[in-house]
Amino acid sequence: MTKTLYVGNLPWSTSSEELAEFFSQYGTVVGSRIITDRETGRSRGFGFVEVETEDAERLAAELNGSEFKGRALTVNEARPRQPV
Repeated sequence: MTKTLYVGNLPWSTSSEELAEFFSQYGTVVGSRIITDRETGRSRGFGFVEVETEDAERLAAELNGSEFKGRALTVNEARPRQPV
């Protein structure tokens, strides 16, 4: 099983591959994605990383506040999307 982690305060130049590579140093990464603006295609500064369930809580605790490309990351378990 997997869990999804929210990763905020990302530099706009971050790719999903870089994000996955960073997280894979600490646990098993299944996938990652950077959220982009629909109109401009530019990063919105946050993304999601899918990790193995047993790694999720530890990764969120370890990496929240850690530095990535000069910025302090916000990492926590992603909440389900709310209907609009």
